[in-house]
Amino acid sequence: MTALSVSTSAAASLRADALVIGVAKGPKGIVLAPGAEAVNEAFEGKLAEVLATLGATGAEGEAVKVPSATGLKAALVLAVGLGEAAEDGYGLEALRRAAGVAARTLAGSKKAALLLPAESAEEIEAVALGGLLGSYAFGTYKGNGNGKEPVGELVLLAARKGSKDAKAAVERAAVVGEEMNRARDLVNTAPNDLNPKGFAAIAQAAGKEHGLKVEVLDEKALVKGGFGGLLGVGNGSVNPPRLVKVAYTHPKAKATLAFIGKGITYDSGGISLKPAGHNETMKCDMAGAAAVFAAVVAAKRLGLAVNVTAWLALAENMPSGSATRPGDVLKMYGGKTVEVLNTDAEGRLVLADAIVRAGEENPDVIVDVATLTGAMVLALGNRTFGVMANDDELRETLHTLAGEVGEQSWPMPLPAELRKGMTESTIADLANMGDRMGGGLVAGLFLKEFVAEGIDWAHLDIAGPAFHEGAPFGYTPKGGTASAVRTLVRFAERTAAGDKA
Repeated sequence: MTALSVSTSAAASLRADALVIGVAKGPKGIVLAPGAEAVNEAFEGKLAEVLATLGATGAEGEAVKVPSATGLKAALVLAVGLGEAAEDGYGLEALRRAAGVAARTLAGSKKAALLLPAESAEEIEAVALGGLLGSYAFGTYKGNGNGKEPVGELVLLAARKGSKDAKAAVERAAVVGEEMNRARDLVNTAPNDLNPKGFAAIAQAAGKEHGLKVEVLDEKALVKGGFGGLLGVGNGSVNPPRLVKVAYTHPKAKATLAFIGKGITYDSGGISLKPAGHNETMKCDMAGAAAVFAAVVAAKRLGLAVNVTAWLALAENMPSGSATRPGDVLKMYGGKTVEVLNTDAEGRLVLADAIVRAGEENPDVIVDVATLTGAMVLALGNRTFGVMANDDELRETLHTLAGEVGEQSWPMPLPAELRKGMTESTIADLANMGDRMGGGLVAGLFLKEFVAEGIDWAHLDIAGPAFHEGAPFGYTPKGGTASAVRTLVRFAERTAAGDKA
């Protein structure tokens, strides 16, 4: 894994494979961003001219390499685009993405120094996090020599006066980035290597490493406890379901958060089988569980003064002679009955069990995270997750915090009129399907039925951004993205600080 470090050395004297500078699109052509002064001096003030000759424009996502100049210890200069030039500083997300582009471009290098325009602790953290995320590579199944190794070390420069704050910012970035990459690894792992039992074992190992309390309910315990949703979804698989509780407590905590993650380690659709073209990436249907798991480990490593519990609702949704059929009725944990009209609407069933169980511990807030509906992808696209809640302030807070940390989200309603379609089952309390139009909202309304009175609850539908199938961009790789991890960590930080907004 790529290492992060802070240096107070002069840029020209840094021994590295490459120096990374920022460039932007100015009204009259390419302009150098702050941080590039020493490099420009080595090029006798003509670095912008050289880059322009090579076709650089400063556009976001652009990366142009230039051989180094006399006076610089590094062998290469890499100019990465920041987009439109800004007189009052560049946004944190622009810095993250530029650092990510640099890290990807420099794969195979041992050491690179990031001279991007970052002076404040927030800016330094953004650059460090973007670099660490951009350097990510999942090579578990690739043979030796198949692909370049991630850049070995990324160095961030800081003035001596602010080096302490810079180191703290880089340390936080390392924790968040490492846990996001943990989530990415889980999502990218082939489903024959990650079933519910295997995921539970990974959680137990992490709990032992980081001092977290982990409890695992296996299939026998689930039967004894009456977890009909998890059992109903997992019935068709030879790999039985699990409910995993990962708890972090802090002695000075004044609030408790419950993060619940959908963990369908492979979703074939069950008897309501998905067609070809829709099942090839369904190993990613446990991205919600990966996100909440990573967020709790991050909260522990950061020492946040808040209690956080992750509930991983793990199952494999497969067709077989023992699988749940359309028309079956499941008795959920807590006693409600659900008529299953579509076995491919399984995520809400496992989440419902976990929501009721989490509610028994009376948390202040429940947030569930799930790759829940294709309808949300149709509504918001592949890069934006939907935010629903039973409390307007909570919904707006999560939407705002997501934006602060660079995650695209959009607040979505829970229209009362859409509830009717779920409650018209003639044989059960609820059906797991309702109106076809507004399907993402119907799923949110279904989950709301299982939230205990008096508990604030939010639902993040990350079906769009959880798994990226296109070419890498910024710090986002192809495959698992760790969607929602940063939002959850920031929410935990704000809760620890006693700030609701």
